Amino acid sequence: MARIVVIGAGLGAMAAAARLAVAGHAVTVYEKTSTYGGAVGRFERDGFAFDTGPGLLHLPAVYRDLFVKTGKEPLEECVALTQVDPAARHVFADGTRVDLPNASRAGTVAALDAALGAGAGERWGDFLVRAREAWDRTRRPLLEEPQPADPAPLAREPYPALKAGLLRRPTTTLAQVGARELRDPRLVALLDSYAWSYGFDPATAPASAAVLPYMEQTFGSWYVAGGLRALADAVYERCRKRRVEFVFDAPVVEVVEKDGRAAGVRLAGGETVEADHVVSGAPVPALRRDQVVAGGRGGDRPGDQAPGTGRVTVCLALRGAREADAVHRTVVHASADLPTVTVLRPDDPALRPDGAYESVTVTATVRTGPGPYGESFAGRMVEAAGRAVPGLADRLLWRHVRTPDDTLHDTGVAEVPGPALAGAGGRYLPAANVSPLTGLHFAGGWAHPGGGLAHAGMSGALVAGLIVEGADFRGSQ
Repeated sequence: MARIVVIGAGLGAMAAAARLAVAGHAVTVYEKTSTYGGAVGRFERDGFAFDTGPGLLHLPAVYRDLFVKTGKEPLEECVALTQVDPAARHVFADGTRVDLPNASRAGTVAALDAALGAGAGERWGDFLVRAREAWDRTRRPLLEEPQPADPAPLAREPYPALKAGLLRRPTTTLAQVGARELRDPRLVALLDSYAWSYGFDPATAPASAAVLPYMEQTFGSWYVAGGLRALADAVYERCRKRRVEFVFDAPVVEVVEKDGRAAGVRLAGGETVEADHVVSGAPVPALRRDQVVAGGRGGDRPGDQAPGTGRVTVCLALRGAREADAVHRTVVHASADLPTVTVLRPDDPALRPDGAYESVTVTATVRTGPGPYGESFAGRMVEAAGRAVPGLADRLLWRHVRTPDDTLHDTGVAEVPGPALAGAGGRYLPAANVSPLTGLHFAGGWAHPGGGLAHAGMSGALVAGLIVEGADFRGSQ
């Protein structure tokens, strides 16, 4: 039995902790804040509740696997999952609207043809065929296996080149994919919205970002009753049942090194905790910045992902019941002076005082750094959301604004990490799970395979496998 210290209580770190505890190890989690969940936060006021991180779950199989491998109760006995249908309503700048079904390629093609004109659905369907090819080429190495010691093969673009006459013309960015293959500005906006929702600028993101809409439209979008915070609650309780110990309000300021390997951690109060292995779920950029890892070896290597984008989220408390034909998610596409905003309207009694009220979140991806992301910017976001929520201005009781500065306060970095992407010379690969310092591993959104709930859960599984099986571990089965 090994002594394992886990830094941080985010979803990826807790996923690793639960799996390691089941394998017979003594696991203690040290979390700098007073609660668990990391970016999967909750804001509550006056009987209203809002998810301040992600609002929907993709690839729930990741958490089904976690619960199967760590206890008798499956995921669905611990949380209630519902497929969101339609997956989203898209409101384009010209006023066109289209509802896209959940996990139905044929339904999506038909809906796009009906809303945008004959041929639009076929172009989108043909694009998804090529996106699937990129997915098939990268799914295993990017999602299910540890990042290889030499990630050079992942630096190559997996998205297939289109024929231009007798030659094949390579496509290097997602923006080029839209311009060359989709042509209709509304289809381009649809493609761009998937990239922005994961924190990527289509103008610079590799063409392989095409896997993002493919993933969502193939495997679907799911809502967790009570909000995504309920998933964090369930993972925390699973850890507790497996006898993982949690110590809150306990910042780790240094990974202790002895004889060339990680030997424990030092807490802010001066206490040193010995360990045979250290798993860090903290953001790798913060580890480097704060010198938690001696010599800046917090995964510092070419290709460490640094997206440079964060989230502005506006929590809206509304009077009046949600209308019967409302949809859960509406994407209001970018206008001249505002980025694309996503409006989430979960019909969930747990998030409102009673049926005479509604809780709504409005989110936009923005570049981090100095920016006008205060009340004025939030007001424009809410004005855009009014295109999706009838009578929004008259129904508004109050609003609460969260900016990248709040993310920085809660997690240590202002940015929100995106999933790992192949291509672009490896610039969109996060830190490997295996640190340059023996005995130190990285889990969570800033480690392979990157950001997002599903990817964070996968990173936990990979780290647990690497510690339990060692060098023989070849990935999830």
